[in-house]
Amino acid sequence: MSLSKAALNMAEALRPVLVKLIPQKMLSAVKAKVIEKGAKDLEKTEITPFEPQAHKKGINLIGSIKSDTGLGQSMRLVAEILENSTWDYTVYDYFVPPGGSRTNEAFDGKITQTGPYNINLIHVNPSELPLAFMDVGKNQWDTRYNIGYWLWELEEFPKEWLPAFHLLDEVWTPSEFISQNLRKYTDKPVYTLPYSVTAPADAAYDRDYFHLPKDRFLFLMMYDSGSGMVRKNPLGAIEAFKQAFDRENKQVGLVIKMNRSEQSEKDIENIRTKLDGYDNIYFICETLSKTAVNSLTACVDVFVSLHRAEGFGLVMAEAMLLGTPVIATNWSANTEFMNRESACMVDYKKTAIEQDIPPFKKGYHWAEADVAQAAAYMKRLCEDSAFYEQKKAAAGAYIREKTKMQHSVSLLEDRLGKILEERK
Repeated sequence: MSLSKAALNMAEALRPVLVKLIPQKMLSAVKAKVIEKGAKDLEKTEITPFEPQAHKKGINLIGSIKSDTGLGQSMRLVAEILENSTWDYTVYDYFVPPGGSRTNEAFDGKITQTGPYNINLIHVNPSELPLAFMDVGKNQWDTRYNIGYWLWELEEFPKEWLPAFHLLDEVWTPSEFISQNLRKYTDKPVYTLPYSVTAPADAAYDRDYFHLPKDRFLFLMMYDSGSGMVRKNPLGAIEAFKQAFDRENKQVGLVIKMNRSEQSEKDIENIRTKLDGYDNIYFICETLSKTAVNSLTACVDVFVSLHRAEGFGLVMAEAMLLGTPVIATNWSANTEFMNRESACMVDYKKTAIEQDIPPFKKGYHWAEADVAQAAAYMKRLCEDSAFYEQKKAAAGAYIREKTKMQHSVSLLEDRLGKILEERK
């Protein structure tokens, strides 16, 4: 184990104590510095080029497959594509602390903590890839074809992450939005491998289970505090809700689901200052299984995402699949699987970020959703049943067409086949 990883492991063990003494933002900054320090000499590292015959044909999928986060779910969706392909694969469960809970067991049967195959598919974002390289070891990179599977939300890319490209032969992403942006920063191949979205739900997780009222038209917005409250913009959803409905309206409600309780308590304090006497806003803060999260999405009436940027927008896609109409900012990767027929697409203005919000830098750009338009959509979905049913039906049909498993499998097998063919 590298010294950097050992330090982060110690930080993770002490996290319940540290977060009471040190702000989460500062802990994240320390983590970034630890990784950046270890990455300085990586551009000088010589990785032995790909030798297809040096190892068995197959995929070593590397990343945090057990994590109860969006990144963890992303890796599991990639694993599902591999599971439906003709390729042999195994999972190396690699986790960079500190972070959230890791309770998902969906692919425990594929975890071997080995890398016997000739292609590495490394589901570790560029911010943490240098540490993964140092910790897993250069031997796992040597003579293999190394593919990074990355998520990123903006058009600009942090310069301190550029050395991560040196560790890879090419990059895959789940959206053309990310791929186009990354191509500006590297001459290495960048391909799009979209998810085949699934959303298993269980009727046992109903409104009673979540302590939500049965007789109200409920809107839901959801975010992981680790992804940044500012990017997900729950305050925009609250402001739209307030514009759409007055305090006395007891026929509606807004549900806010968040993870990571250390930060969520501070987020709730911030949000409560914006409520202006509204008592029909409900907080759900505990970490839930993926099935429970899907079931929550299914048992509300509308999902709202006035995000400023998305690398994919997985929960929006899941909501569409579950038959929950979506109100969403009409910018970034989610526009690849939704349109004005299948969702309520909210106009926006592109704005510059005014101060550093790690990992996003001052001067980078993202979207500011039109809150008044979002409020009008909220009101119409609540009051116009025909409009509601049209969006619900169109969403399911559109998302199923856009995220077919066979399409993702075909893209994967075609690209992997070409990699081997080019190096015969």
